[in-house]
Amino acid sequence: MRFILIVFIGLLSGLVQAQQLEITPLTTNFYVYTTKKVMDDEVVPSNSMYLVTNEGVVLFDTPWDSTQLQPLLDTIMARHNKKVVMSISTHYHADRTEGLTYLASKGIKTYSYLKTYELGKLKDEELAEHIIYSDTTFKIGNYTFETFYPGAGHTPDNIVVWFPLQKVLYGGCFVKSTKTPSIGYIGDASMSSWKRSVKKVEKKYKHPEYIIPGHYSWESTKSLKYTKKLIRKYNRSNKL
Repeated sequence: MRFILIVFIGLLSGLVQAQQLEITPLTTNFYVYTTKKVMDDEVVPSNSMYLVTNEGVVLFDTPWDSTQLQPLLDTIMARHNKKVVMSISTHYHADRTEGLTYLASKGIKTYSYLKTYELGKLKDEELAEHIIYSDTTFKIGNYTFETFYPGAGHTPDNIVVWFPLQKVLYGGCFVKSTKTPSIGYIGDASMSSWKRSVKKVEKKYKHPEYIIPGHYSWESTKSLKYTKKLIRKYNRSNKL
């Protein structure tokens, strides 16, 4: 009976983990994967993304829940028959860097901007092994993408990633979903700079077909505009 109970608990735990990891196709070879965490009695989804290339899979940010790392790697291998070869973190918070050490232990190259590395070290978050020192264009297999630091916003170090041919903008927590009613966590934000930084992204990357925010729905391509609206609302109410 004890053995059966242990097996049942193990199966139940696996089911819960599977429910916590959601993978949604975005466009050809692009997938949004979502993990969840309970914060203030609310289940909060965190969006990350991966890209399947002919040289392997690239992760853009990590799962929020580190227990989802191996299930994610296993799912990617089962679905695409390819290994993850690279990971880029878009800022230093745990929902973007959790499990970087584990990824590196699997031989996966992990990257972040220098400012992300410095802040992560200061705040005792996990660190990438490889540093990006300036805005960079990467060519991985048959895909090209750009990393861009627009200035401070959600955090001092937040970056975005742009795929010029597919017009996919991966915004991470720099961009707010149109389905969220508030600006969210701003403990490390620069509310005086964020709107200006968003305008830089809008000017540089015009007419995106997809914009992926760090949390909640990515159905709208108006999330940059909406992010500015939330910033204005906050700054007005706080007279900034």
